[in-house]
Amino acid sequence: MEEPEDLEEIRRRRLLELQARLEEQRRQEELRRQYEIQKRLALQQILTPEARSRLANIRAARPEFAEQIELQLIQLAQAGRITSQITDAQLREILRRLQERRRTFRIRRM
Repeated sequence: MEEPEDLEEIRRRRLLELQARLEEQRRQEELRRQYEIQKRLALQQILTPEARSRLANIRAARPEFAEQIELQLIQLAQAGRITSQITDAQLREILRRLQERRRTFRIRRM
């Protein structure tokens, strides 16, 4: 006779665990959404519309690279090293410098 009660208790605990996980996922998603909004607002202050458009194109092709650039620009702005909006030409120069620094590895067959 105790088995049905134990089974109900297990089901109840499992349901509570699932609800807690779901709530945590919702909270994480909300934090992620707020972060993206703050990042977008910061980039609007840092970049001209043309530079934001170029960065959006880069994000479409190379999302990880675009994320790195965005974070670097935000950090520079927070540190006070960016005093005016970055134009498209300035962003292209930054990108060119980053490409020069990037190492390329080639494998040669012998």
